[in-house]
Amino acid sequence: MNKKIIALIIAVVVMTILGFGIWTISSKSNNDEKSNSNSKNNNLSNDNKIAVVYFSATGTTKKVAETISSETGGELIEIIPKEKYTSADLNWNDSKSRTSIECNDQKSRPEIENTINVDDFNVIYLGYPIWWGDVPHIILTFMDTYRLDGKTIIPFCTSGGTGIIQSMKTLKKYNSNVNWIDGKRLGSSENEIKSWVNNINY
Repeated sequence: MNKKIIALIIAVVVMTILGFGIWTISSKSNNDEKSNSNSKNNNLSNDNKIAVVYFSATGTTKKVAETISSETGGELIEIIPKEKYTSADLNWNDSKSRTSIECNDQKSRPEIENTINVDDFNVIYLGYPIWWGDVPHIILTFMDTYRLDGKTIIPFCTSGGTGIIQSMKTLKKYNSNVNWIDGKRLGSSENEIKSWVNNINY
């Protein structure tokens, strides 16, 4: 057989083997990336039915809740107060404003207008603004109204600077039968919110 033909055949065989090897490595890499992405985001598990329940008086917490809902696929549920809060109600400089009175009264439980379904969910992201360094009492109304024992609840809050620690203490003390996961104060950065969500283990 002509030496040139033999060399050509060998070259074709070598190129075929190399091409197959490169395709195999590329395919494995893509599959690994998909696997890592799925394992990274616990919320993709079919075992978890997720709700993102939030209270927002000014819309700030609502925006964070919407991002969490979009990232987790969780159902977005708003806690709507029976009596909506006005800007005057939210004036923390006024000791006689509605929120000042509510926050200073440990028995205060503002009414919720809507009915909220929690029975279908085993994981709940619970969002709220920080008022007077702590959780708004309408969140306690929510906890009084619905059976949350045994559920996993992940709080998140928004504020001008106060962190979530005190409100977490209040919530844990209020219902110790919940599987509480320490939450976080979140800003408007979608990347920050998504990073936090995707690194929660439950």
